[in-house]
This record gives sequence, C-alpha cells and structure tokens, in this order.
Amino acid sequence: MSPDSHSDDTSEPHDLGDGDAPNIVLVVMDTARARETVPATSAITPTLASLAGSGTEFTHAYTSAPWTLPAHASLFTGQYTAAHGAHGGHTYLDADHETLPEAFQSAGYETVGVSNNCWITGEFGFDRGFDQFRKGWQYIQSEVDTGAVVRASGVSERLTSLREQLLAGNPAITLANVAYERYLCDDDGAARTTDWVDTWLTRRKTNGDDQPFFLFCNYIEPHIEYDPPREYAEQFLSSSAVEEAIQLRQDPRAFDVGDYELTDRECELLRGLYQGELAYVDAQIGRLRESLQAAGEWENTIFVVLGDHGENIGEYGFFGHQYNLHETVVHVPLVISGGAFSGGGQQESLVQLLDLVPTLLDETGISAPELLTQLQGQSFHPQSTTPPREAVYAEHVQPQPSVDSLEARFGELPDRVKAFDRSLRSVRTNQATYIRGSDGSQWLYPAASSERQNRVDQRPALVARLDTKLDDWLGTVERDHTTQTSVAMSASTEQRLADLGYL
Repeated sequence: MSPDSHSDDTSEPHDLGDGDAPNIVLVVMDTARARETVPATSAITPTLASLAGSGTEFTHAYTSAPWTLPAHASLFTGQYTAAHGAHGGHTYLDADHETLPEAFQSAGYETVGVSNNCWITGEFGFDRGFDQFRKGWQYIQSEVDTGAVVRASGVSERLTSLREQLLAGNPAITLANVAYERYLCDDDGAARTTDWVDTWLTRRKTNGDDQPFFLFCNYIEPHIEYDPPREYAEQFLSSSAVEEAIQLRQDPRAFDVGDYELTDRECELLRGLYQGELAYVDAQIGRLRESLQAAGEWENTIFVVLGDHGENIGEYGFFGHQYNLHETVVHVPLVISGGAFSGGGQQESLVQLLDLVPTLLDETGISAPELLTQLQGQSFHPQSTTPPREAVYAEHVQPQPSVDSLEARFGELPDRVKAFDRSLRSVRTNQATYIRGSDGSQWLYPAASSERQNRVDQRPALVARLDTKLDDWLGTVERDHTTQTSVAMSASTEQRLADLGYL
C-alpha cells in the first residue's frame, strides 16, 4: 500500500452495538458503460439519475480491467490485476488476498452476496467472507449446476444431461432448478434477485434484526445476450425494429474474428437492445431501493451502483469487451448515495473502482489491517485528505478466450486477430490516454481528441512521458505470480461462460 492510499481520517471505528453503523449495498450493473450512463439521465436510467441527484456521481470513474473476473477481483481486494493475479491465465482469486466482504464480516456485519454472473461464485474464489452467497439462477441453492440441461440442444442431449445431473446430486432439487431456469424465469436473474433480497429484508425487519449488513448484488442483464423485456426494448426501438434486432446474431468472438459482419444500422439496433437492458436493470435497482425503504433501512444505508466494465458494440471493430482497453470498456458509471455522499453532486476527479475499498472503510470507520496492508487504491471519501488522482490505470493481462482457443473454433485467423495474443496496459490522465501492448504496439489519444486517431507518431515526447509513467506505476503494483494456470471448472460453468462469449 502506498503511504497516501488510505484516508488520513482517524475517526474511531463504529461500535456495532450502538445501532448507527451504516449498511453497505454494493450493486454491479454488469457490462454498463459510460456512453449510455454518464451522466445518469432519466431517459435510460431514471433510478440512477435519482440516486445521483441526491448523492454523488463520479463522472470519471474507471475500472482496472475490461472484463468480469479481474474487475471484480480488484473491486473486492483494492488491488490491480498485476497484484491479485486473477485473469485469463489464472481464473481464480487466491485466498491469500483479503477481500472487502471478509473485512466487513470480521467487523460484525452480516454479509450477503447474490451473483448472476458465473465468474463471480465460489468456484472462482468469490464467496469468501459472505455469510450467505447465492447463485441467482438457482431456485434452490445447489452445487449441481443445471446449466448443461437448460442449454442442451435437442431432446436426446437434454435427456442425457439431465440424467447426469440427477445422478450428481439431489434429484428433487435438480429437477426444481431445471424447471425454474428453463420455464419460470423471464429474465437473467435481476427480478428474482430483487425478490429474494426483498424477502430477506422483510425477514430481518420481522425478526427485529439490527445487525448492520453488507449486501453485494451482481445484475448481469446488460451482458450478451441483449434480450430485454419487450416494454423496455420499445423505449428505444420501434416495435418493428425490436423484431429486427432480436433476430440479429450476437456472437462477439465470431464477430471479432471476422466470421460475420454487422452494418451500422445493425449495431444501432443492438445498442437499442443494450439500452433496454440497462433500463430494465435500472428499474430493478429502483425496486431494491424501495425494499430498503420498506424495511426501514434506507436512511442508514450507503448505496453504491457501478459498472464493472464497459462494452463495444461495433466500436473500434469489436463486439463485447475483450482484446482492447479503449474508453468504451474501461469508463464506467459510479454513483454513491447516503452518508457523507449525500448531496455531493457531480465529481469530475479521476477515480478507480478499486478505490472503493478504502473509501468504504473510511465511511464506516472499520479497521481492517490486513486489507489496508495490501491496498493499491486511494480513498476518495469526502473527508479524505488524500490528493486526487493524477492518473488511472487498466490492464488486460491475458486475452480470454485465448487466441489458441479462437483458432481452435474458427480455424486460420487473420493477422489482426493473431495480434490479440498480447497483454495490454493503459494510463489515463486529464491530458491524454496511452495504451501499450506487450508486442510493442502503442496508442496515444490526447484528451482533446476522441479515441479514434492514434497520435503516437505526432506526439513522441508525450508518448515517452506516459510510457515512463506506466512503467513507474507497474513497478509499484506488480507482484510475482508463479502459478499461471486456468482453474478447472464444471461443464455447466463452461457452457454458461461460452454463452457469455468468454470461451
């Protein structure tokens, strides 16, 4: 941890017995990018706009990685990918990293997590520190994942998968989960997640439970495949355009390698569906706020909403959020409501999502020595005396899926795609963006220009200065990771991740 990475605030930790320790609710709008959500507006995300109006909106918030696994690892540990080591080559958050839920659990909080993204489960090390951790796609929580059954094509394959899953666990629970996911769910988990949290909050209120809580929710709907409820899609597309849009192929990896193309109009149609997904999740976040209000918890809750990473929908020749570090995949929404963040307005200073760890510790007054020791973020709490950031950084340590995997699926790849077999790191300041590949590639975008025309050749002095800044930063955060292997995962998880475009 750098000397100034945590706040100088020396307030005493809250006594959890005095009833005033604030609840923390951390909501991830998976794959929400800044283009549609910053600044938050009532046109797409009215709940987010309302929260921003009463709280604080950070209009220059950046993730440290362009996809789910490393981005959440940074969010939970306060470390960059170079330190926590969870990425495409090592798909697991190792236990030697203290996490934010563990810190709150140790401080006496009830800790609850609900994830609708299968990267963020115990299978990959993300359930540590939670008293309860739910997989949102299951009606009854089970180690047997019914995804292979639900996604099987054809009666024969489905029956074979069902037989295997029935033998692997409790048959009644497996059948209930199959029926629930295949026939009873009308979204990707947002509604049932909110329903479950509402029931949990109601139970706490009925029982008179005044223990403070830390609640984490991942809403995955803005992720591929874009398939919002019809009424939300029609907020952004005509009825006929919705019909046209839902017929479009949504296969990010096939698009990236040139297996098929999307016209400008087709990209716009997909963006309309994507906006519908954002609007739908925003409505679920509104329901979550109502549940907290009904339970009498809202006034004592710090409510955080963010995007873990962004998305390309045709921009820069990409679909999805792999193989680049452009603004579209690293600039994300971040709104905090409650406590010291009430009435903070729009803040334009640079912040990173991993800065939330020290910031929330400052807000709650929790002492977490192990977590503080490993921190690489810095607090942006309103009472922090830490100077604002001069720069934000991002890493794409290893492509996921790998180029070898792409070649196995698609055959001979064009040179542009073979070039994806590299690591990428970036630094952004108020003056410029600089991206560097391990293959020697470089991109420079002065702040006055959009990230469209690479200016490396025109601004060599600026390139050299930012290149040195990137090296200096890397030297302070990088840690040795001798194990660079993927973690074995279940067949059902592999299928889910394939559906999301990762495998």
